[in-house]
Amino acid sequence: MRKNILNKFFLVASTVFAVSCAPKKEIVKAPPPVETAPVTDKKAENLATLLTKELQYNTLSLKGKAELDINGDANNVTLNIRIKKNETIWFNVTALGGAIEAARGIITPDSLLLMNRFQKTILRKPLSYIHDYTNQQVNFGWLQAIIVGNTIPEFMVEKSDLKQEGGVWILNGTEQGLAYRTLFNTLLKAAELNLNDAEAGQALKVVYDKYTPINKGLFPSNLKITSAVGDKKISVAVEFTKIDANVPVEFPFNVPKSFQLIH
Repeated sequence: MRKNILNKFFLVASTVFAVSCAPKKEIVKAPPPVETAPVTDKKAENLATLLTKELQYNTLSLKGKAELDINGDANNVTLNIRIKKNETIWFNVTALGGAIEAARGIITPDSLLLMNRFQKTILRKPLSYIHDYTNQQVNFGWLQAIIVGNTIPEFMVEKSDLKQEGGVWILNGTEQGLAYRTLFNTLLKAAELNLNDAEAGQALKVVYDKYTPINKGLFPSNLKITSAVGDKKISVAVEFTKIDANVPVEFPFNVPKSFQLIH
């Protein structure tokens, strides 16, 4: 039961950020791919070009409308995420337009702290606890990159297969049993990420769309994460309606005395 609870709220966080955007914010759509002249076959140069499109930031503060579907049981929630790059990911999940908080969490490179308001529990674990639900290679940097729409650094290396098909770049590879595939769009941003660990029966798909100009870069306003672990399927679709970059962020996490602490 406790693992199921963590699975639900953690994927919202992982999925499952100086400009402020309203719902009718500027959106940049990727142009359709066209056949282009042959590109250089120097992989290092092509990887470097793709990396120039990574979003640069120090902090992010995000708010969005999300639909969370767990094995066919769908609920609409509000999701708030705050990030201090390479240090902290904070989130909370609320229902009824923000009137009721369901969960709150803090993720750091070495720890995980999750509050379940409904069950009055606090889960405190090392970050490695997430490997009960994900591939052993997943780390804080991967979670951070997935939320922001950046590439996973360990994949952007010359041993990966990088080729251009139909006018867009595709990156493929396998690392310690984990098969990965990143599809880039014509903006040279990651449009789709697929991770598959066949032996463990784990699969993750992330789709990005509707990019918002932020801090001289592009942030995906629409994010959909689909996870399959065994016979359990979870998806979260988020439309970010407010995006602030390089603003002061706080990570409030008060623990009520009546809550049970689970180590």
